[in-house]
Amino acid sequence: MRIVILAPPGVQSLDVVGPAEVFWEAARRLGDPDAYQVQVMGTLEGPVCGTGSLRFLADRTIHDPDEPIDTLLVGGDPSFEAIDPAVIDWLRRRVPETRRYGSICTGVFLLAAAGLLDGRRVTTHWECADKLRDEHPNLTVDADQIFIRDGALCTAAGVTSGIDLALALLEEDHGRELALLVARYMVMFLKRPGGQSQFSAHLAAQVSSRTSIQKSQEYVLENLSADLSVEALALRAGMSPRNFARVFRRDVNRTPSEFVEAARLDAARRMLVDSATPLQRIAFACGFGDAGTMRRVFARNLGLSPLEYRKRFRTSAA
Repeated sequence: MRIVILAPPGVQSLDVVGPAEVFWEAARRLGDPDAYQVQVMGTLEGPVCGTGSLRFLADRTIHDPDEPIDTLLVGGDPSFEAIDPAVIDWLRRRVPETRRYGSICTGVFLLAAAGLLDGRRVTTHWECADKLRDEHPNLTVDADQIFIRDGALCTAAGVTSGIDLALALLEEDHGRELALLVARYMVMFLKRPGGQSQFSAHLAAQVSSRTSIQKSQEYVLENLSADLSVEALALRAGMSPRNFARVFRRDVNRTPSEFVEAARLDAARRMLVDSATPLQRIAFACGFGDAGTMRRVFARNLGLSPLEYRKRFRTSAA
């Protein structure tokens, strides 16, 4: 089975190395080196310069004669250099011939520019989601997902999520037992608990350049069960509620209440998968007040109840 990873200049190196390691290890475990043949596809002649000062010797380039492709994955270029029209032409020609195709991180921008994602539900790195929405309003961008499968299309969030996606494709091809074996070897979750918000909501505390807003974010993350109303947070920041709400939204790109809800949701998700704590105690500890309120927040944001979320993502250690 030929797996082709398109590596544009400046590619995020882990977009290439991560999935390649998954498929290589699977072939080794199967005792069949031909079970997965991973090829790095360059867009130009010569080595491909990736992030981390790594260079890849491409197996082929888009200018070589076509060969059959089972799975085509497009790596991302974090620098957002101009897209080579030859890459767009190649994608438009080759994607319809593949069994499945997709992107890792900002590779989704190449597929979108080629018109191969119109009307589809996709994801990308949380930091680039707004840019993707603005440039391609015909897409449904779900920035909280680690990866999304939409028919033959699969898109991954970014960087390490390419490994999550490759493990899912491996499970699809050869079953859960082999995928779990490879995941354990790579010291990975077979299905990582939670979505990107478990990272982005907490990293958001580093976004604001204003000390007062930063301190209010830190207070939220450390005191989820406290009174986190706009009035209470504004009082701690020494600002009027109206001015606090305005400055917070400008600096953090979300309202205080949205930030608080995301932080509480993230904390509840971690407790659900990492412990056997009863729902009512989780709801109280995370500031929801009661299990009913927590259920409504889960349903609105994730489309799952807390119990369903726990069953789906609970770790073996828990």
